[in-house]
Amino acid sequence: MKQILIVEDEQLIAELERDYLEVNGYKVDIATDGEQGLKLGLSGEYDLIILDVMLPLLNGFEVCKQIREKFQIPILMVTAKKEDIDVIRGLGLGADDYITKPFKPGELVARVKAHLARYERLIGTKENKDEIRIQGLLIDNSSRRVFVHDQEINITTKEFDLLYFLAMNPNRVFSKDHLFERIWGFDAMGDAQTVTVHIRKLREKIEVDPSNSQYIETVWGAGYRFRL
Repeated sequence: MKQILIVEDEQLIAELERDYLEVNGYKVDIATDGEQGLKLGLSGEYDLIILDVMLPLLNGFEVCKQIREKFQIPILMVTAKKEDIDVIRGLGLGADDYITKPFKPGELVARVKAHLARYERLIGTKENKDEIRIQGLLIDNSSRRVFVHDQEINITTKEFDLLYFLAMNPNRVFSKDHLFERIWGFDAMGDAQTVTVHIRKLREKIEVDPSNSQYIETVWGAGYRFRL
């Protein structure tokens, strides 16, 4: 049974979300403030987290950021604000999706099901988590090999690391600086331009039309994301 954590300080909303999710076969826990939510979220016991933005003690953005540093499980942020900055900031910190209050409980359940299904498709079963298959692209982390439509491509170590990291975090935008630090390390020689060069080489190898990327998308002014 999938386990879901709801981090929501409005008790009636949290209980309503829990009831709908439990009816659909999920096991649900509730945290009523950011610190409790972060502690539970870092326990590693949950398959998905529903995270309110405005929380006592620690806001949802900071909770999302810290959980994302350790786990890649789906995080669905809930906000009462409609300003784009809140949405963009939440997604930039690693949230997979957002939903704006007020919302229908059925919509929340549908989003949860969709993200759990997508996450399972991406990582496979626990026995097969090293293999990612997406639209003709196969990334085999155990052998560090990449195939495009069953044809193996030659790929360097850093190209593989970059591709695998992006594919493991689909639909999330990462800046060049973040990618450089993550793949090359803080003390590495070079700069964010190195990322641009490697992205270009990856596109030439895995894309049918590198100028119209199917997998790695440029988000102007922000960075790159892997399409799923």
